[in-house]
Amino acid sequence: MGEREDTVSLLKRIEENQRKAMELQQQQLALAQAQLDRTNQTIQESIQLQRTAVERQSLVTKIVLPLIAVLVVLLGYLLIRWRVF
Repeated sequence: MGEREDTVSLLKRIEENQRKAMELQQQQLALAQAQLDRTNQTIQESIQLQRTAVERQSLVTKIVLPLIAVLVVLLGYLLIRWRVF
């Protein structure tokens, strides 16, 4: 009988250790999920910032390039008018 009780006791300890290991794994999984959620949120914010930057760059390109062209034409006009060439 003593050997059977030792076996049962050993099995109970193994079961308890497995239960503790499962709890730790669940905690680790919850932490990993929270970190993944934060990472996904950061990625979404980054994508939104990039979209905003591209929109602004497009707007600047649409405004600044024609302005530069006009200024170059005016400079050419002034150079010809004052006969700097």
